[in-house]
Amino acid sequence: MSMHYVRRGAGKPLLLLHGIGGSWRSWQTILEDLATARDVIAVDLPGFGDTPPLEGPVTIATLADAVTAFLKEHDLLGIDAVGSSMGARLVLELARRGALGAVVSLDPGGFWQGWEKPVFYQSVRLSTKLVRALQPVMSALTGNAVTRTALFAQFSHHPWKIPAHVALDEMRTFANAPSFDELLKDLVEGEQQQGAPKGSIPGPLVIGWGRQDYVCLPNQSKLALEKFPDARLYWFENCGHFPQWDQPAEATRLILATTGGQRFLDADIAQYAPVYATKKPVPKAAVVAGVAALVAGSIWLLIKKKNRRD
Repeated sequence: MSMHYVRRGAGKPLLLLHGIGGSWRSWQTILEDLATARDVIAVDLPGFGDTPPLEGPVTIATLADAVTAFLKEHDLLGIDAVGSSMGARLVLELARRGALGAVVSLDPGGFWQGWEKPVFYQSVRLSTKLVRALQPVMSALTGNAVTRTALFAQFSHHPWKIPAHVALDEMRTFANAPSFDELLKDLVEGEQQQGAPKGSIPGPLVIGWGRQDYVCLPNQSKLALEKFPDARLYWFENCGHFPQWDQPAEATRLILATTGGQRFLDADIAQYAPVYATKKPVPKAAVVAGVAALVAGSIWLLIKKKNRRD
């Protein structure tokens, strides 16, 4: 499978798989730090970023097939891997199949139950519609702390701290991914994630979860561990759905320790992580600019709709 990817650093290879709507750029906050110790390969999954869509159904299973084909093509079977969100579920599936070495799965999707399914689906679907509609003014919105916070409130515990260029890249790929809608539906309505019996996964397996994840709720970690009993659970404090954004240094330490085969205490990974127990107020100037940007965006959308009617 031909997939676009970027490669940084030297040493033992490490694969990075992004979440739904993302691209290799979703890892910008930690990619260079990982590359100081590893040969990092960050891919655009089929139908996202600069990789064309699959021919045929888009599901976790078909994406896993495509990644496996990519690994075979580049002689990378058994590579250590890290996944985020949908990509975190994908690395669990690949680990279950025996295609990977050490694995870090960050806030994996697919372990919601009951009412959590429609809430996840509808909230993300509505967010996608809004993001697509706001693309013409997205640069201004992501460049302002207030509107960036509004856009990423569901995904980050302190979204105003996400670098503006990272936020813009994510919103661009989020809106322009041809496989987004089909994969989102499969995540909720498709085949449930199969588990791996205890002792069946030979390499280290860590599932990391943000305590303040509002996309994949923390209580879903229980089902994830039931299905993957070989996994060790690591909690990111003061962290939302994307540890690589909210706690990048801590996420980097966890990834390097796990994939390096190191024995570690959770406290050793977390001790130097930044603490955001008290949220700093956003400057008033940022509030004014943010409101102005939202107003401008709303006016632009109204004008566009009026012109279409005329």
